[in-house]
Amino acid sequence: MAGRELPPSSPFASDDGSADPGVAAALAAYGTGEGSLAGVVAALAGTRVLVPVLAELELADVVVHDGHEHTVDKEASAGIVALQTPDGRRALPAFTSVSTMTAWRADARPVPTGVARAALSAVQEGWEVVVVDPGGPVTALLPRPAVWALAKQEEWVPAVDGGAVAGDVAAAVARALDGVPAVVRADVEPGRRAELAVVATLVAGLDRPALERTVAGINAALAAEEVVAERVDSLELRLRSAS
Repeated sequence: MAGRELPPSSPFASDDGSADPGVAAALAAYGTGEGSLAGVVAALAGTRVLVPVLAELELADVVVHDGHEHTVDKEASAGIVALQTPDGRRALPAFTSVSTMTAWRADARPVPTGVARAALSAVQEGWEVVVVDPGGPVTALLPRPAVWALAKQEEWVPAVDGGAVAGDVAAAVARALDGVPAVVRADVEPGRRAELAVVATLVAGLDRPALERTVAGINAALAAEEVVAERVDSLELRLRSAS
């Protein structure tokens, strides 16, 4: 048995708190660099996760992600913990097993739930991301589009995978900016500070008011494009002047 038994809760009354083998394998591969985050999300689909409930919450905790420790704030909603990620977003912690939850907080009470329900709860609470096993040994931060896909029980296809931008995302960005005045060309590439970088080439000689109007138009067009809104977790805008 992996740790203490879970409280009786149908359909998880016989759950011994062990991690799903497929999820454990996907996380291990992700941790060594041989797997991908998309592989972790795919393995999680249809499985059980554990959501922690704490009787008393402290002001701060530490989340380990990509080998670095981040101090994060906490808040409570009926004892459910929400973590604040380094970029300021709220995250629902979800654990693959009782042992990984105990490694994070020995006093946390595990509440089993299907991953789709957990993801939907995070969305309804306005918590944009999910942190899987924040206490390790491997931590996976699931971005907003992945959380939405799990909630809807759909496949998650990353906007950027293996250093390449998905074709439908690139096409959506080009389509969105096609009608923005002063934009000559729109390109996309993996971002440095965000998931996706939109590189907009503008007509030469724009004054400041015209540049500000153009940037506002670009942001509005991207926000209105459904594919971009659903598939892209975060983006950065880079401006170039046409020669």
